[in-house]
Amino acid sequence: MQNLYYEVGSLDKRCYEKFSLTEDLLMEHAASNIQEEIEKRFKKGSSVLIVCGSGNNGADGIALARLLYKKYEVKLYIAFELKSKMAKLQLQRAELLGLKTVDELSSCDVVVDCLFGTGLNKDLDRVSQELIENLNGFDSFKIACDIPSGINPKGEITTTAFFADLTVTMGALKQALYSDMAKDYIGEVKVANLGVQREVYEIQTNVFLLDKGDLKLPLRDKKDAHKGSFGHLNVIAGCKKGAGVIAAKAAFGFGAGLVSVICHDNIDLPYHIMQTHKLAQNCTAIAIGMGLGLYDEKEIKEILNTNLPMIIDADLFHENITLNILEKEVVLTPHPKEFCSLLKLCNLADIKVEELQRDRFFYVKEFCKKYPKVVLLLKGANVLIAQKDKIYVNPLGSAVLSKGGSGDVLSGLVGALLAQGYSAIDAAIHASLAHTIAASNYKKNNYSLIPSDLIEEVKKL
Repeated sequence: MQNLYYEVGSLDKRCYEKFSLTEDLLMEHAASNIQEEIEKRFKKGSSVLIVCGSGNNGADGIALARLLYKKYEVKLYIAFELKSKMAKLQLQRAELLGLKTVDELSSCDVVVDCLFGTGLNKDLDRVSQELIENLNGFDSFKIACDIPSGINPKGEITTTAFFADLTVTMGALKQALYSDMAKDYIGEVKVANLGVQREVYEIQTNVFLLDKGDLKLPLRDKKDAHKGSFGHLNVIAGCKKGAGVIAAKAAFGFGAGLVSVICHDNIDLPYHIMQTHKLAQNCTAIAIGMGLGLYDEKEIKEILNTNLPMIIDADLFHENITLNILEKEVVLTPHPKEFCSLLKLCNLADIKVEELQRDRFFYVKEFCKKYPKVVLLLKGANVLIAQKDKIYVNPLGSAVLSKGGSGDVLSGLVGALLAQGYSAIDAAIHASLAHTIAASNYKKNNYSLIPSDLIEEVKKL
């Protein structure tokens, strides 16, 4: 698990004031980190185009050009008149070495984007857009300095952005790198050491990036156990019964000792999954909402009013009865459209999906501020899991999961962990990690996954 920050300018300032590190020194380390990445990947004599803006991101690029000069064929392109003192100083140093700038863009083995960085605070003008589009058109290995140009601090891309194969971000990870919009642009992400280790550079934060190593599986280390030792999940199946069946199968495959599907119509279930018409007396958790459709409101209210751990999904995010349970510690797993509906129900915001996607972190924080007991798992290219003032980002999702039934599998995984005694936040985190890691392990064509494939991959973790 790694820390995430909205901005790191305050962390740079802390280095100047507390550790007597200078802006110049941090910049040298920033440039040398990109230098190391290039030297690891490309042999001596390879061509490197470095495209620089007018500010300190451009200054990083000019310093990089100086560090690579003579070992590589360096083409330094200054896109705009330099404004920052550091950029002017770095260019003076480069020119004293004999390094000359170029007036035209040309395809090289490596293209380094040092145009705007995290300081972008307005839409790109047409000249900048055309410049970035030209760079994107080159058949080169593309590196972004700090953040791909065109992505603003919220992670928005309002016009266009640089497509990076590698982003070397300075000092610490930024939230903007993990917006859904940014996912296709950032490539591999490396954090540059700016003169002190990250443990020194970073300070406390409430936003975290999850890694594969954070997954804790419900492995059974107790020999004196029976099926009841691992919980009994009750899955409420509605009009679209397949959704409930998928969730039940996923839950059984993820360690729940017993799984029952509650449905008034007889349905075809595997022999190891039970069917019942009401909550079991030994039920330890409930999964509800998947494919629910039309329902008996009185019956659903009775289920929601229980004090059992609960995962709520899908259709219930459009219903007012959901508001009654938001004072409890329940897990909600909406996709963006469902979350917009939920925000409207809660009188927090009346927005469309596009607006939500432009600032997912903000709306998640607002919801959790109003309902601090709830664990919210907002689905997306990057999953946001939040409770109270803490947000956890799962960046491991992929287009493999963009299939009907994938969300029902996730509901079953969360329900299985709740049934086995995981806290609501831990159930959401570890179910989400298992869900995305299992999808990444799927070896067939990425368009072909079906829910049973995903469940089988979960079993192999």
